[in-house]
Amino acid sequence: MLTLVKQADVYNPEHLGLKDILIADKRIAAIEDHIDLPPQTPGLSVIEANGKIAVPGFIDSHVHIMGGGGEGSYKTRTPELKLTDATLGGVTTLVGVIGTDGTTRTMPSLIAKARALEEEGITCYVHTGSYQVPVKTLTGKIEDDLILIDRVIGAGEIAISDHRSSQPTVQELAKIASAARIGGMLSGKAGIVNIHVGDSYDHLSLIEKVIETTDLPIKQFYPTHINRNSHLFEAGIEFAKKGGYVDFTTSTIPKFLEEGEVKASLALKKMLEAGVGPDLITFTSDGQASLPDFDENGELIGLQLGKVTSLFEAVRDAVMNKDIALSTAIQVITKNPAKILKLSQKGEITVGKDADIVLLQQSDYSIDSVLAMGQLMVDHHQAVIKGTFE
Repeated sequence: MLTLVKQADVYNPEHLGLKDILIADKRIAAIEDHIDLPPQTPGLSVIEANGKIAVPGFIDSHVHIMGGGGEGSYKTRTPELKLTDATLGGVTTLVGVIGTDGTTRTMPSLIAKARALEEEGITCYVHTGSYQVPVKTLTGKIEDDLILIDRVIGAGEIAISDHRSSQPTVQELAKIASAARIGGMLSGKAGIVNIHVGDSYDHLSLIEKVIETTDLPIKQFYPTHINRNSHLFEAGIEFAKKGGYVDFTTSTIPKFLEEGEVKASLALKKMLEAGVGPDLITFTSDGQASLPDFDENGELIGLQLGKVTSLFEAVRDAVMNKDIALSTAIQVITKNPAKILKLSQKGEITVGKDADIVLLQQSDYSIDSVLAMGQLMVDHHQAVIKGTFE
């Protein structure tokens, strides 16, 4: 099957201008000013993209694909991700994680859900473990999971600076990072350690102590929720200035913003203005996670659900309302996570890479069409491929 996307304004995420894109065998086969194929070419479909912007398919590297939550007891366990929850938001690659509940949410179930999403048409990886330390792996060892299980690309999300964490020590976190690093080296994967950072004023100090007392590099860690409050955000700026990655969560509710959470689009603008390199910043949705609200005693008083669609909404807000160039804003959900996670086939519209492409309307940057591995998933704002039970 061949697909020819005609005259799209291509962002790679760098701006390339008007181009034709030829897709063959799930990959990008050619990008030229004009590609002319005979209309009778067998298996050829043509997408007229005049007036649309083509950007790489979005990577959401922190999603509770099989559901999360449970902080308010069993009835608050959140539902699994559906295929169109991702595709309607332009997301073509996911990384699944387990959060607070590392008991009823298990690694076999996480990998099974990742494979199910892949069978339905998008790319999905996972991290091994959850909030808890010691890490509950599939094989019994972090490095074995990375080396032997193809879908496993890192460890996490390990919780720190949070009343729900296992309160890991410097030595425990160092051993987790070391195991992930070795597993990544031996398997050719990222071996990154995804870190959930909570509300505590301890901020990123545990990671910093590991870096200070071991030979582990700062880029071994991938901390998320850095925009959850103003004081953590300021600590995140200093962490990034030392060369560390920072990830902002796009799912939120008005109450969180009123209480000091830094909106992801604003966080991006402020981080760039502070002199942080754009290649160190990413957005993730925390999709399907519960968004719990606790009182000063740690008691749950409210709960809502994270949405994968918030990922691009935050990027769109950055472009339309924060005066950030599309080429800069879009890289935080494409090129940057691909590089951090060593997903060499993802994150760019380049010959030879996977044909994950999102077409945006030029007028308002809304998502018009989505292709994942060359397959049209969304066409004119409507899902044309749905999940098995949708």
